[in-house]
Amino acid sequence: MNNKTRSLASSLFPIGLLLIAMASIQSGASLAKTMFPVIGAQGTTTLRLMFAAVIMVLLLRPWRATLTARSLLTVVIYGISLGGMNFLFYMALRSVPLGIAVALEFTGPLAVALYASRRPLDFVWIALAVLGLILLIPMGDAKASLDLTGVAYALGAGACWALYILFGQKAGNDNGIQTAALGVVIAALFIAPIGIVHAGTALLSPALLPVALGVAVLSTALPYSLEMVALTRLPARTFGTLMSIEPAFGALSGLLFLHEVLSLAQWLAIAAIITASIGATLTMQREPHPTPVAD
Repeated sequence: MNNKTRSLASSLFPIGLLLIAMASIQSGASLAKTMFPVIGAQGTTTLRLMFAAVIMVLLLRPWRATLTARSLLTVVIYGISLGGMNFLFYMALRSVPLGIAVALEFTGPLAVALYASRRPLDFVWIALAVLGLILLIPMGDAKASLDLTGVAYALGAGACWALYILFGQKAGNDNGIQTAALGVVIAALFIAPIGIVHAGTALLSPALLPVALGVAVLSTALPYSLEMVALTRLPARTFGTLMSIEPAFGALSGLLFLHEVLSLAQWLAIAAIITASIGATLTMQREPHPTPVAD
C-alpha cells in the first residue's frame, strides 16, 4: 500500500465511523418508537437513559473525575439538558415523523453556530433554515399540517441540544471524557421520576428490557464511542459538516423501519435545513471542538 492509498484510507476511516454512528443513532430512535405503545415516550426515555448510564459508567469510570463546585454545576446543567433533549425528542416522535423531528431538533445546534455571526452570508443560512421550517410546518392545509404539539417538543429538544453543546464543551474541558458518563447519570436521575410515574411497573417488563438495552447501545454507547474515535481524526469543521446530514439519516430510517413517507415539500425542507447547517459550518470563523450528538 503506497502513501497516497494509506492517506486516503486514513481519511475515509473516521468518515465511515461517523456515518455508522449517525445510522446507529437513527436506527435506535426507530427501535425506541416501537416501545411507545407499551410504556410511552416517558418510559422509553427512562429505560434508555438508565441502561446508557450503566454502560457509560462501566466504560468510562467517572468516579475518577475531580469536580469543583463550579465544574459540578456545569456538569449538572449539561446532564439536565441531555435528559431534556432525549425526553422532548421522544415526546415529539409520538406525533411527528422521525426525519422531520430530527430536522426540527437540528435548529438548536444551527442556532449555536449562527449565534455570534454578523456577516451577510450568515443571513443566507438563517433564511434557508427559516424556509425549511416554513415548509415543514404548512398551516393552510389541515391534512398536511404537522401536530403543533409535536413540533413544539422537537424545537424544545433543539433548545436543549444547544445547551448540551454549550455546557458540554465547558464540562468536557474540565473533566474530559468522564463528563459523558456523569452527564448520562444525571440525565437518567432527572428523567426517571417522569418515566416511573407514567409507566409504573411496566418498566420492569422482561420483554422490554432487551429492546431497551438495544436502544441504549444503538443510540448512546455505540455512536458515542465511534464519534470519539472520529473526533480525534477529523478537523472540527469536517466533523460539523458531516453531522449536518443527520436529518437525512433520520428521514431514511423513518422510511425504512417505520414506513414514514414524507412529502416532496418535507424532503425539500429537510434539504434546506441540512444546507443551512453545512453552510454555517463551512463558513464559521471559529472552529470550536464539536460535542458528540446524543439525541
